[in-house]
Amino acid sequence: MTSDIDWVELATQYGTPTYVYDGAELAGQFRRLRDAVHDSLEIFFSLKSNPNRSFFEVLQFAGARAEVSSLAELRTVLAAGADPANIIFLGPGKSETEIAACVEAGIYAIVCESFDELDHIDRAAGERGVRQRVLIRVNPAAPIAGSRLSMGGKPRQFGIDEEAVLASGGTLTGYRHADVAGIHAYLGTRILDHGVILANTAYVLDLADRIVESTGIRLDAVDIGGGLGVGYFDNENDLDLEGLAAELNPLVDKFATGHPDTRLMLESGRYLAAGCGTYLMRVRYTKKSRGVSFAVTDGGTHQHMAAIGIGSFVKRNFPIDVLSGSAGEPGPTDLWTISGPLCTPNDTIAKAVALPALKPGDLLGVRRSGAYGPSASPVYFLSHGHPAEVLLWRGRSFLVRRRDTVEDVLERQVVHPGLIHDAPPSDRIPKLGENMSSAIDAREIREFLRSELSTILDKDLPDLTDDMNLLHEVGLDSIEVVEVLMAMEDSLGLVIDPDELTPEIFETVGSLTTYIRASLANAPADAV
Repeated sequence: MTSDIDWVELATQYGTPTYVYDGAELAGQFRRLRDAVHDSLEIFFSLKSNPNRSFFEVLQFAGARAEVSSLAELRTVLAAGADPANIIFLGPGKSETEIAACVEAGIYAIVCESFDELDHIDRAAGERGVRQRVLIRVNPAAPIAGSRLSMGGKPRQFGIDEEAVLASGGTLTGYRHADVAGIHAYLGTRILDHGVILANTAYVLDLADRIVESTGIRLDAVDIGGGLGVGYFDNENDLDLEGLAAELNPLVDKFATGHPDTRLMLESGRYLAAGCGTYLMRVRYTKKSRGVSFAVTDGGTHQHMAAIGIGSFVKRNFPIDVLSGSAGEPGPTDLWTISGPLCTPNDTIAKAVALPALKPGDLLGVRRSGAYGPSASPVYFLSHGHPAEVLLWRGRSFLVRRRDTVEDVLERQVVHPGLIHDAPPSDRIPKLGENMSSAIDAREIREFLRSELSTILDKDLPDLTDDMNLLHEVGLDSIEVVEVLMAMEDSLGLVIDPDELTPEIFETVGSLTTYIRASLANAPADAV
């Protein structure tokens, strides 16, 4: 972001907490990507990363197309003047209303994620007397290492398994109104190694040719997905765009030369959006607790859930700066824990971050917050509501979403004056682990883990041994680790303290078993 932003003036004018987006940086990031990659690659902005209309209008001005995944997102881009020929619609659970809206708007393609959905699209298009172009989303047969969240090679709600598409024969060309004419594949997200993106792209382009050969569909378009990552943390580097272009462009050029009538699509959300955004908060209180310096702010994880950690089950800090007051004062720094107003110890924006001496009234900015901010956060926790959003553009600031008021939060509740309040309580349902003893032995814990992991991974697992590596041998990714933690809380009644979690706990079955045994031993009597 530009260095001449008057943060004090913005906080005075719009209040805090507020998301501030630098439109020049947003447009500039798009142009850097556009200038780097092959001319044949059309860049589609993923609105899920930031669905604000004004935000999209800046990207559309710079040349972006639109990838949407809900009726609201579709209406947003249409209201912003997007050409339907430059809109695609993704999502594994599209409603009949959403499919109908896509067909009626005449968007370029619906990305279909199941054979059942294909039937629905065919019927909706038939009822309106048109043919609707469809891209088949393929769940690849093999994952490619290097992404923070693998989207292929495992059972997923996304797409149709590669082997099922290849075995479908002429089925895909047999629909009267669903015009299957291309493929989509997305193998991973937040990828920082350009070699992984290159391998993904090569896989998808080869897959497209194999699907055309086996099914006979046309190839109007190939969507290679995206997954371009952003470095948030101290040990991460940004994606080497120049290195990516040097290897990716010859591959794309070869495919484009052999398929001159095929549109090639690249999706990007986080990569375009993250760097332009700052979550602006004001310090309300400072305190010491057992030697730790706390700054309690008016912002929190209810509005910036991503700050808890992206692609990791261990807390790491987003970049954070002091934007007023102490920022210009000389003096030593201290290690601060930045927390919010929520009644949960998980409401920690940053932990042990080096900052100057803070005082009430200081402004803090969480950087790289332009993607997956309020849209991916539980903004109504404690009924706080949605923060304000401000766009900086051509020397001016614009309020592009107003802050929720208390009245906004309450007015959608439906009140029934005659509602009966004395209904008998339902029978209490005990926890699955309620009768477990804190002295539970390692064998029982391994069996619990085997059962839970089999469910999470959707496959039968053999008996687990202590030396089995959870990530490489068992096959967990970061999201599935979170599911294991949830199972431990739900089934064993444990309360997991995120501050205690380390990567070493999840290294092997034995290390996780040791952690569970210790947690059970220290749990209150009524927790198990």
